[in-house]
Amino acid sequence: MQGPTTTGAVVNHPVRIGVQIQPQHADYSQIRRAVAAAEEAGVDVCFNWDHFFPLHGEADGKHFECWTMLAAWAEATERVEIGALVSCNSYRNPELLADMARTVDHISGGRLILGIGSGWFERDYDEYGYEFGTAGSRLDDLARAMPRIRARWAALNPAPTREIPVLIGGGGERKTLRIVAEHATTWHSFGDLATFTRKSSVLDDWCAQVGRDPHEIERSVGTGAMSSPGPAAEAFRQAGVGLFTVDVSGPVYDLGPLREWIAWRDEVNA
Repeated sequence: MQGPTTTGAVVNHPVRIGVQIQPQHADYSQIRRAVAAAEEAGVDVCFNWDHFFPLHGEADGKHFECWTMLAAWAEATERVEIGALVSCNSYRNPELLADMARTVDHISGGRLILGIGSGWFERDYDEYGYEFGTAGSRLDDLARAMPRIRARWAALNPAPTREIPVLIGGGGERKTLRIVAEHATTWHSFGDLATFTRKSSVLDDWCAQVGRDPHEIERSVGTGAMSSPGPAAEAFRQAGVGLFTVDVSGPVYDLGPLREWIAWRDEVNA
């Protein structure tokens, strides 16, 4: 996967468009239709998320689990990459998560992205019996988990079909971005353009410290603050973003905005 240029350089990386089909407030049949429609529209990546309860709307509304859903998506799709934005490291032993990811990688024919983060939604932890800890302790756990995941991939038989891409989300400058520099294929960021630019520079610095080429790490943002592609999206692209992800929520998954972003991708990549 080709990484981004540095800020201010000539943009020479292709734009990709993702969609996060949030598994809340909908029947699974509606979610499945949304995934199929997104693939037919030409999206590059279909994400869900790894929570146990809705994050928006009715707190106890309909909701489905992440990884069993990804296995179903692996069978139901043919072309798109799939993954969680993001899977919570705290919920599963790292070796088990590695095996789950390897299995979905095989089911999908090599289309899984392992999106992973340290976790943040306290209700998930409390109601499912996981220790919430602190933001720092959860990041330390993620840092310890990543080498274990890679070691398990190396030991599994059969091995993954490819070197599974790793997407890590978050912007903590002391811990998160170092983990990104050490382990990620894609960094998913949050915030406005100024925040992205500053943190991208911090990531470059961490890459220098750990001996990683920063161009190996694709930069990713959500489109939530951008109602449609336009000058703001172009500014992010010029700053090095290669993956833009549109959020859609149930029960009615409106893919109209997604189709606008796909059309913009095709225009800028032409």
